[in-house]
Amino acid sequence: MITIENLTKIYSAKDGAAVDSLSLEVRDGEILGFVGLNGAGKSTTIRIVAGVTLPTTGDVFIDGESITKKKTEASRQIGWVPELPNFELNAKAVPLLRYFAGYYGLKRDQEEEHINELLRQVGLWPHRGKKLRTYSQGMKKRFSLAESLIGDPHNLMFDETLNGLDPEGVQFVRNLIVDQKKKGKAVLLSSHILSEIEALSDRIAIIHHGKLIKILDRKDLNELGRERIAIEIDNLDDKSLEIVSRYGEVKHTSDGISLMSLRIDKKDYPSILRELVQGGYKVRKFEPSGESLEEYFFNSIGE
Repeated sequence: MITIENLTKIYSAKDGAAVDSLSLEVRDGEILGFVGLNGAGKSTTIRIVAGVTLPTTGDVFIDGESITKKKTEASRQIGWVPELPNFELNAKAVPLLRYFAGYYGLKRDQEEEHINELLRQVGLWPHRGKKLRTYSQGMKKRFSLAESLIGDPHNLMFDETLNGLDPEGVQFVRNLIVDQKKKGKAVLLSSHILSEIEALSDRIAIIHHGKLIKILDRKDLNELGRERIAIEIDNLDDKSLEIVSRYGEVKHTSDGISLMSLRIDKKDYPSILRELVQGGYKVRKFEPSGESLEEYFFNSIGE
């Protein structure tokens, strides 16, 4: 389990907090999606959890061990796949993984067996004798996956790991992430590919300007995509709002209102429009649709 408690990171007083009083939990056997715009604080948070950046205030606990006070113990149970993997490019896969394995105290016979299995698992076994400089970006990410799993950590973080991968690579990473979840591991998944986040995650945390804006659970995610109706009324007033509110939940938008959590069947939608027109209202727009995670995300951050 990854527990983030009141985490704040300030690089410069002039620029403000990159992460601002963030508290979050990634549970065992769960994939937590972590979404936000560029500069929202996602990568900074992940780097602090990984132990490569110190927080200004607050702390992170990996299976109960403080990353700031017991870094060695905590780091043993965290695996991190960064957005841009960076390794010694003249190294070959097996010797470099053997070097990383040395941090976990594996016996030599266990070490070799484990490394060989990991390379097969990530699809790099045929390329084990090549230098990393010859690897494609996708192959480097696969090697980074192997490196993150070398100590069989109970907690994993994937930072934009799906970016730049071809469809086969995306499918491979998706299956690997789900497999780790099935093993009871806590998984933090950061990605700009919101469709993948929505499909894979048990919960989704939305972060904006370093602050936690919203956490969506599976019930919330199941609600996404359900019908809603965007309505624009020239002479919108309390009476018109009272009319539409009988059919669902009214939410104000930048260009009108949105009727959500509808209480009538789709075939009866025209009755809403008919009642508004009969009430003397000029309806410029009446558009049923489903709200995607992307729409929900931008509505949540106010952009």
